[in-house]
Amino acid sequence: MSDCSIRLAAPEDAGIINDIQNHYVLTSTATFHTEPLTLEERLAWLKNRSSAHPVTVALAEGAIVGWGALEVFRGRRAYRHTAEFSVYVRYDWHRRGVGRAILADLMTRARALQYHALVGGCCSESAAVIALLESLGFDRVAHFREVGRKFDRWLDVVFLERVL
Repeated sequence: MSDCSIRLAAPEDAGIINDIQNHYVLTSTATFHTEPLTLEERLAWLKNRSSAHPVTVALAEGAIVGWGALEVFRGRRAYRHTAEFSVYVRYDWHRRGVGRAILADLMTRARALQYHALVGGCCSESAAVIALLESLGFDRVAHFREVGRKFDRWLDVVFLERVL
């Protein structure tokens, strides 16, 4: 398990947050973005967040090695007690507990923000992510077949949920 600390993201973290995610944009189905995000897009994303939807970064050995975020789950008011989450770990920091630490922190923040449930979706190929979520008490609640297309392939999405 990695010894890492988690803190709220700051505007100066935008570049590394972008680098971490853009690696997966170009190389994997971990995100369904198909084009890298620009620094300007990332800065706007960070600037336009409310306190109810924080972005965090994980630090280890003096560097940011991952990030997480709570997002709006659908736009209708009835969903206001549910948040969707994102977690990304720098490709060379996998399997060191960073993703688990980020997600545990997001769960704590979600409870403090009085969310009732957390929802996350990932490509069905992401076996390690699904196993991590299930180990933290998330249940598979949906499997959407061939709803995404990337790298000239149809991709399935699995949704998992945890009632807090």
